[in-house]
Amino acid sequence: MNYKYFYIIFFLFVTHCANQNFESKKITDPIIVKKYSNQGFALIYTNELFKNKKVSKKLNDRDLFVFQKNLKKNTTVKITNQLNNKSVIATVKSKSKYPNFYNSVISSRIAKEIDLNSEEPFILIESVDQNSVFYAGKAKTFDEEKNVADKAPVEGVNIVNISSTDQNKKKDIKLTKKFNYIIKIANFYYEDSAKLVKERIMSETNIKNVNIDKISSNIFRLSIGPYKTLENLKKDFDKMRNLYFENLELVKQ
Repeated sequence: MNYKYFYIIFFLFVTHCANQNFESKKITDPIIVKKYSNQGFALIYTNELFKNKKVSKKLNDRDLFVFQKNLKKNTTVKITNQLNNKSVIATVKSKSKYPNFYNSVISSRIAKEIDLNSEEPFILIESVDQNSVFYAGKAKTFDEEKNVADKAPVEGVNIVNISSTDQNKKKDIKLTKKFNYIIKIANFYYEDSAKLVKERIMSETNIKNVNIDKISSNIFRLSIGPYKTLENLKKDFDKMRNLYFENLELVKQ
């Protein structure tokens, strides 16, 4: 018997089955998000952060650069101060390690440009490049509704740094009277899906204040909170990151 042909046929059969499984997995898994957007707290860079190894790389105070874990180097981003609506255009620098609680590390120049309150540095960071794709890392999946995409390449466009022309009306910084935030986990199409994830969170953590809000007839928002102190907010945010939830967002109440 010619075993050579037998092995060839067997190899083609296994490859075909693997491809079938891969294709079916691609269909059931969520679609890769084409444009990155995240609302949360920024970490304003200082040399002390680098010396104390809170941030693994340096930022120049005068540059319009940011560190952002999900976006590729040279991606152009818009940074908006959510308390006064001032914004600036910046560029993602090379990868750097920094605490997971923060959605980015920004230079002090950026903070000054948008009059960011260092005690409540609440920003929205958005990719400007049309073809930008962000990394959705490995996460716990739920058979009922999978939430995390496979890793995908990120495309960025080099654009010269420009400061914001600030077309928005100039406003004084609106310092908040109360610190009051929730952590947005995700929006779901089906309420049952939100309930399943809620049960999983409560069973795997000691977080009790997990909420489902009906935003519209087919949007159900899963969140935790509210939080009145930064310490408690950080604590539960880190718990959620340990469950591998990606792109968590903060929402001010």
